[in-house]
Amino acid sequence: MTNGTKVLKRDGQTEVLDLDKVHKMTEEACEGLAGVSASQVEIQSGIQFYDGITTAEIQEILVRSASDLIDLDAPNYQYVAARLLLFGLYKQVFGDWKQGFPSVREHLSKGSDKKIYDPTLESKYSEEEWIKINSWIDHNRDWTFTYAGLRQVVDKYLVQDRSTTEVYESPQFMYMLISAAIFAEYPQETRLDYIKRYYDAISRHKINIPTPIMAGVRTPIRQFASCVLVDIDDTLDSIFSSDMAVGRYVAQRAGIGINSGRIRGINAKIRGGEVQHTGVVPFLKKFEATVRCCTQNGIRGGSATVHFPIWHKEIEDILVLKNNKGTEDNRVRKLDYSIQLSELFYQRFIDNKEITLFSPHDCPNLFESFGTDRFDDLYQRYENDPTIPSRKVRAQELILSLLKERAETGRIYIMNIDHVNSHSSFKEKVEMSNLCQEITLPTKPLQHIDDLDGEIALCILSAINVGTLRSLDSLEELCDLAVRGLDALIDFQGYPVKAAAIGTRARRSLGIGYIGLAHYLAKNKVSYNDAEAHNMVHDLTEAFQYYLLKASNNLAKEQGACEYFDKTKYSDGILPIDTYKKDIDEIVPNTLKYDWDSLRNDIKQYGLRNSTLSAQMPSESSSIVSNATNGIEPPRDYLSTKKSKKGPLKQIVPAYQSLKQHYTLLWEMKSNDGYVKVVAVMQKFFDQAISGNWSYNPDNYPDNEVPVSVMANDLLTTYKYGWKTSYYQNTYDNKTDEVEVEEVKQGLESLLGEIESTSECDACAI
Repeated sequence: MTNGTKVLKRDGQTEVLDLDKVHKMTEEACEGLAGVSASQVEIQSGIQFYDGITTAEIQEILVRSASDLIDLDAPNYQYVAARLLLFGLYKQVFGDWKQGFPSVREHLSKGSDKKIYDPTLESKYSEEEWIKINSWIDHNRDWTFTYAGLRQVVDKYLVQDRSTTEVYESPQFMYMLISAAIFAEYPQETRLDYIKRYYDAISRHKINIPTPIMAGVRTPIRQFASCVLVDIDDTLDSIFSSDMAVGRYVAQRAGIGINSGRIRGINAKIRGGEVQHTGVVPFLKKFEATVRCCTQNGIRGGSATVHFPIWHKEIEDILVLKNNKGTEDNRVRKLDYSIQLSELFYQRFIDNKEITLFSPHDCPNLFESFGTDRFDDLYQRYENDPTIPSRKVRAQELILSLLKERAETGRIYIMNIDHVNSHSSFKEKVEMSNLCQEITLPTKPLQHIDDLDGEIALCILSAINVGTLRSLDSLEELCDLAVRGLDALIDFQGYPVKAAAIGTRARRSLGIGYIGLAHYLAKNKVSYNDAEAHNMVHDLTEAFQYYLLKASNNLAKEQGACEYFDKTKYSDGILPIDTYKKDIDEIVPNTLKYDWDSLRNDIKQYGLRNSTLSAQMPSESSSIVSNATNGIEPPRDYLSTKKSKKGPLKQIVPAYQSLKQHYTLLWEMKSNDGYVKVVAVMQKFFDQAISGNWSYNPDNYPDNEVPVSVMANDLLTTYKYGWKTSYYQNTYDNKTDEVEVEEVKQGLESLLGEIESTSECDACAI
């Protein structure tokens, strides 16, 4: 059936619109799905046809129509919309795709000619191997995407020309070529097996891979680290060299952590007083400009978190840099800030004593000792030295200001630098974290851009979709594949800055975490607040870290331990289960189910291929791709909506119809208590950190305001249970509180004395 309207096809030709084709395509998208209607999609679209409308426009209108129909009563429209999007994608990439897809090698060869794929990849495998690889690709798996997931893949991860919007591949080609690229240098007798198993794991969304891998592996770009940690010395050479390094990594899709804690305070002497220092703010503005002008994957500006100690001379000004008060001259709003504390400052907060502020350059070795058992004595010695320039501020005044700014902006983070180091896999001190606060690796400031004595820390990330687990035993293969895949990338990737190459190859640090924890708990019919859930997370995370270490140990037996293995506590047989904050035993008894003693002996004998294995990253975008709940977070609602340039992306929690009564929803939780304990139990086993969040629903409090005493309680509780870092603070209605010192005193009495001294020596005792 036609109505005489002319349609412009993708090849530039025109033809009369055939409405039967539109109807047939919509019916095909609805085929086999309950509770959906092709007619409803067509009616919803309300297409006003006009001469010259393009087939791509018709396709997009139908996609949006189907996506608008997604709701809890009709969840399958998320698959209808995905299929309609997929039809258009296939048409653009393959033409008449119903006649069949090209082989993997044919597709790769065509893309290599266009210079969109790594030109060396095709020659890595023989014709027979490519035939085998092609026999494993399953394009039907594209049909398992939800609309939100597929839209993320199409818009963010598929290889494309962003100036013309031309896309060059489909999801399954992406997954298969990633697998082939990762294992290309493995021995011929084993590599095909790993390619198949890794492809199956990532294409079935059992293993989740982050943006740099999804967007970069198989292309000429060879930078796959998600996290970059740049340490800065108190010199112009170091500051400007670090700024250049930041720019190079932002341009290649990495999130940035910056340590500016060494930079001296405003008006400090330079050259014996010939010059007064401008302070840290002007340099932060420079970093801000760099991360915003270098785009990530051509999609968005970069992001960075800057780290400072609570005792820095300029800390009061640093705390307010993100807020909307003040002028542009004294605000740096496009950076995030992580404030480092230790037990000494928590105790002074509780006791309402003073914190002494210093410029780091006036206090030799103070910054270097922060986070170690040497700090307290040295700090107090400087406090008592009248020759050292300093200024005192009430601890409650300062930390309440921190909580106030954290509540108002959501983006002032907290790092417990003593926990970071006492519960670390490294013998060396860790100075900082990354953009999202889950990476804790040693760093060393650059003095110039080609400085081989400096160390920029990189971490490559991945996650296990625990919502797909049928048993904890299945973790063994998934952990092995995740470790092998990331480890191979360390040698395969390039290094835009030399200081990143040496340490990364020598330490081989990985960060593997979870997605789908809320789904996992719902499947097991427990809530975040249940003691049973905390026990379940304990068992899950024990198995997870055990199998990660086992995988790295097996890899060390095959390929050798990492070069810097002797710089880890692992080399002395010290494991995360030996150094965790023992207060966690109040939550879950320390009953271990795996043979840790045998593993400990194997690690001491053969080593580990990787200095670190685990880290819990935020994973909202990649979780959507895998149709999983976001990382370890409770869902905000059964149906969530994420903004995008192509309209709202609606995502429904997995297995909504069968599990809706078992999901824990974020805004229905009366406090952070259950979530805090979940993160604490995970941190017991993780060798890096966890991006844990605080969330508040004002409806749960009098006058619809979150008392600052509640936030102060969470601050102390997260410290008590060993959190290394606290990431976002989320408030349901975006209200903020006016902070009064008197308020915090209420509700703190019960917490006095709960913060126990943590000696690194005692913590490491076996």
